[in-house]
Amino acid sequence: MKEVNCIRLSYKQNGKPFRLMTDGSAAQTDSVRFSADWDGTRLTLRVHAETEIELLAFGADFLHDFTEDARIFLNGYQSWTDSTEHTIHDKMRGLDHIPDKITEKYAFTQYGDYGFQPYYNEAGRLHGWTYGYIRRGTEYLLIGALNDENGFTCIETDTENSLIGLHKDCAGLHMAGDYTMEIIVLRGTEKEVFDGYFRALGIPPVTAQPLFGYTSWYRHYQNIDEQKLLNDLLGLHGLDYRADVFQVDDGWETAVGDWLSADPEKFPNGMQNIADAIHAAGHHAGIWLAPFVCEEKSAVFREHKDWLCTGENGEYIKGGSNWSGFYALDLYNEDVRAYLREVFDTVIRTWGFQLLKLDFLYAVCIQPRPDKTRGRIMADAMDFLREITQGAQILGCGVPLGSAFGKVDYCRIGCDVSLDWDDKAYMRVMHRERISTKRSVLNSVFRRQLDGRAFGNDPDVFLLRGQDVVMRAAQKQCLAEINALTGSVLFTSDDCAMYNDNQEMMLRRLMRMREAELLSAELAGDVLTIRFRRDNKEYVKQYAL
Repeated sequence: MKEVNCIRLSYKQNGKPFRLMTDGSAAQTDSVRFSADWDGTRLTLRVHAETEIELLAFGADFLHDFTEDARIFLNGYQSWTDSTEHTIHDKMRGLDHIPDKITEKYAFTQYGDYGFQPYYNEAGRLHGWTYGYIRRGTEYLLIGALNDENGFTCIETDTENSLIGLHKDCAGLHMAGDYTMEIIVLRGTEKEVFDGYFRALGIPPVTAQPLFGYTSWYRHYQNIDEQKLLNDLLGLHGLDYRADVFQVDDGWETAVGDWLSADPEKFPNGMQNIADAIHAAGHHAGIWLAPFVCEEKSAVFREHKDWLCTGENGEYIKGGSNWSGFYALDLYNEDVRAYLREVFDTVIRTWGFQLLKLDFLYAVCIQPRPDKTRGRIMADAMDFLREITQGAQILGCGVPLGSAFGKVDYCRIGCDVSLDWDDKAYMRVMHRERISTKRSVLNSVFRRQLDGRAFGNDPDVFLLRGQDVVMRAAQKQCLAEINALTGSVLFTSDDCAMYNDNQEMMLRRLMRMREAELLSAELAGDVLTIRFRRDNKEYVKQYAL
């Protein structure tokens, strides 16, 4: 990045629009002024308003020479959003190619940034959130936001015009006084720039220990019950390695949003009985919840419409199309907060669960407020979760990653895997948060630097079993090895009692690979080449994706 090309501000004051742009360091009107302070490493953009204004746009453009060999990584909006390195000619596609009826039926816009960030579908017009880098060989130029809590920071590239754009997601924010965007730009090796970024954020190295364990989702999905889980628990006993965690995933509740009791038909003895059995087997007990949403068939939705987030026209804010369709809860409603305090007190203190997988977290900030950006809402939500979880460990999922930095113990850094490699052909043109084992692998590789710095990475599960998994042996191996190399969480959904000698040998190999250091990754077409070091010896592996 070279000098600032221009800084820009658009706002309304007393209903009248204003637009200020400058290629200098400062500009102002009678009551509003803004400035840029750039020393080659840190950028601070500041708006100062003497009286209330409504922000419309706020950012800056930098000149940058993109070379043909450059690789660009820009972090996707939330955990599931595809996030990989790109060439300078790649395009990024939104939802414009999908018929409106399908987009509306499945609420695709709600899962990502489609409603507030343009998708140009032009070569070199890429964007991401919170952090990104431009890499040439082993040299990195990292661009990282330092204050996403006051509004998410978008990083854009326009390689044809040699521009890098930075702007805040702040449209519609009513403010007076100061509003800032703070950016750090670091140059060096991969380790140097990522260590430097997290030092600048003030986030110390992660202390949460690596986990190995089982989760019920990819074996049973929602079709779980007490006996199935107890059988799965027995299946872990024959392994050479003790599982740290046995996690109960979605399906234990009567409906998403109704968390105070289990489905009595599936769990007649309640969730405390399951947690007690897990503890008796020598594992930590984990459980799945989606605290900021409720589905349409839930009692919470039927009985507490006043708990829901609403839009400008009073409509309830959808979170997506999972389950019976689901809606976002209003974090700032005191009854919602009281309910969630009761939920977590029950789950942790009464039932005895110690690891909480908290999912679909992005939904809480879909709708910004006049006094709060999406980034502010998400930051408040993560602080609230940390407060009410009473020291239990959090595994975040479906969350804008910058909001989770230093706030959770572990975090999903990719989309859900599938029982096949890359889903059906018609699903491959859907939203960027779709289910895909291939995309999960790529996210794990290209968000690997977060592991141990922001939280412990959860790359999702590996699957070695044969029944109902339609991946080739090489694809299962790729998924398993990448998960072992890039994450602190190594979970499976296999019935481990059914492992044959080859599968048990593969598991032993994975455990050894967890001790390796991933040195580099290169994606050329559909061939991924990784280089890693173990026991002072370097290895190179290629995977056909």
